[in-house]
Amino acid sequence: MYQAAGGGRAFGYILLLVGGFALAIGLAWAVWVGMRVRRRESPPPRPEEQPKLPPTGPVRETQEIREPHEVPRAADGSERLTPHQLGNVGTRPAEDQSRPRWSPGSSGSFGGGGGGRT
Repeated sequence: MYQAAGGGRAFGYILLLVGGFALAIGLAWAVWVGMRVRRRESPPPRPEEQPKLPPTGPVRETQEIREPHEVPRAADGSERLTPHQLGNVGTRPAEDQSRPRWSPGSSGSFGGGGGGRT
């Protein structure tokens, strides 16, 4: 009875050894395939091929408040406007560029727990 139990345990050890060996072979094969793919790719750009700053210096981000254009109405009110009559710009810079600021007494955010404006 003890020999039968020992034989099953040895089979499990052999199975683990074979599985580990197969895993190691699979990983080595994946590295080999990756190296072959990397060799076929184009090389990284040389320093002289890297992007350069424009002569005027770095480009900065601009911020502005935009407002929508009003949709024009048809001349007699009955005809439909076609897309080419509407134009391609949906917004324009706002007249007032001042940004809304936080005001005392407001909660600051939706669900912020404050009392809100009173």
